[in-house]
Amino acid sequence: MFIFMILGLLAGIQAQVTPVFVQTGTDLLLEVKEPVVLKEADLFTWSVNDSVHVVTLVYDIETLVSESYKSRAELSAQNHSLLLKNVQKGDSGVYRARVSADKDITVAEYSVTVLDPVSGVKLTVKLCSSDSTNVTVICSTEDSLINSTFTCDTQTCSHEGGERAEIITPGASLDVYLENGSVICNHSNQVSSTRDIQQIEDFCRKPEEISGVGFSIYRLKIYVVSIGLVIMMCAVISVHVVEKLKKKR
Repeated sequence: MFIFMILGLLAGIQAQVTPVFVQTGTDLLLEVKEPVVLKEADLFTWSVNDSVHVVTLVYDIETLVSESYKSRAELSAQNHSLLLKNVQKGDSGVYRARVSADKDITVAEYSVTVLDPVSGVKLTVKLCSSDSTNVTVICSTEDSLINSTFTCDTQTCSHEGGERAEIITPGASLDVYLENGSVICNHSNQVSSTRDIQQIEDFCRKPEEISGVGFSIYRLKIYVVSIGLVIMMCAVISVHVVEKLKKKR
């Protein structure tokens, strides 16, 4: 009786659902972590949502693959793990590995979610304090599904609010934080992330300061060219004077 209780407890542990997130277009390996020994009359099956048999191993000899998974599903002969190739959003679902003998025993179970990678992000300045100690930025995604407003001081950034479209990428989020004097906006979900980085001083530089720097460089170029012309003229005059003196001799 004690042995049956232990076996039942182990089966319950093995059957726990493991969440898995995977990016579209990649391959996914669903492992059977405990050894599976099949007797002559046993069947081993990987199914999805209890409705489609992805692969079925008959008597540990013949492997049958569902038509919808032809060329995309492979069963490991060593440990009965399932490899799904080039997964798409339609492949999301609950995958179960079962041994069918006197009774069905679940040996692996995964809740698979296939997600697209997140889009890029862009930081823009909304408001900057006169002493450049505070800046309010808007972090928005390129696909315009999410945008949020943050106010940053010299230590941290706090969320002020934002707007979201009715349909957003599942699990996607925006985070803004400071690092080495730069504001970083990170757009991520469970399978990917993108970010935009801007220095606070670049956010807060006033247009007149930028134009002033440009004007100073422009004036410096004029000075350099003018000095060069003066030197050339002096050289020409000097040569001319020397030639005249030589002729008088």
